[in-house]
Amino acid sequence: MKPYIYITRKLPDALVKPLQEKYTVNMWKHDDIPVPKDVLREEAKKADALFTVLADSIDKSVLTAGENLKVVANLAVGFDNIDLTTASEKGIAICNTPDVLTDTTADLTFALLMATARRIVEAAEYVKAGKWQSWSPFLLAGHDLHHKTLGIVGMGKIGETVAKRGTGFDMNILYYNRTRKPEAEKQLGVSYTAFDELVEKSDFIICLTPLTPETKNLFTREVFQKMKPSAIFINASRGAVVDEQALYEALKAGEIAGAGLDVFQKEPITADHPLLQLPNVVALPHIGSSSTETRTAMIKLCMENICSILDGKEPKTLVNKDWRPLVNRS
Repeated sequence: MKPYIYITRKLPDALVKPLQEKYTVNMWKHDDIPVPKDVLREEAKKADALFTVLADSIDKSVLTAGENLKVVANLAVGFDNIDLTTASEKGIAICNTPDVLTDTTADLTFALLMATARRIVEAAEYVKAGKWQSWSPFLLAGHDLHHKTLGIVGMGKIGETVAKRGTGFDMNILYYNRTRKPEAEKQLGVSYTAFDELVEKSDFIICLTPLTPETKNLFTREVFQKMKPSAIFINASRGAVVDEQALYEALKAGEIAGAGLDVFQKEPITADHPLLQLPNVVALPHIGSSSTETRTAMIKLCMENICSILDGKEPKTLVNKDWRPLVNRS
């Protein structure tokens, strides 16, 4: 029997065809509706490989549903939706899609910064609503980016690439990270600072840190109160690194000037979400890496990782470095 692969979202037939030529492939019929957990568990019982997305909870119940599962390829850089400990115990390789989305995510992050700072969405809606009656000196006046201080929390590859874009605006760039990046400091002219110093000095704060126990709710009301009243906060990492109620209260109280958010604590959000009621919030539906070229590259990388594992080879982008395949599998 051919190895069995289950894909948790509908993908273009042309991209799936190479897998279908080698393996038995089943795919969830929707591209915008999550696969129900009971369906996912049933598929995991018989699957040799799972092709998942960040919205899928790949917990112990999924990973232990069957005996044949060898690899989970996650369509994302992040993997906080997967129980890595159980995966390693069961000999299941977990793979992600780093690098191929770095530039695209950096582009979106900087676009979100610009849109929030210059009130682009608000201005566009102003025109569409027929409110533009005349010119006035401070009509929808926003904030300049050039020559301002940009603070980046989380200086991974995406953070470095965002910093590179900031240099084009002659920005003074600060960063906070678990480890210093001397090479980035040399090449980009960025400066390492303590978290509190970055928060206090920056005109724009961009959060790009991964979600870990240490970064969960990193941005609290106290942190927002340390920011400049003119500060713009951007989150393009994970929603759970921010206390959303604290952010809402800070914006309502005028403690910061605005926020641009591509991620939320619970996704998708509904139209009655408190943050969506504020005019100084630009909200996006988690589209950081969503360009046709990049999503295609991410899908191909997931498939490459699956094929490698099923062919008994090392995957290209292994997450759980302690992974060892179990022997005597059927």
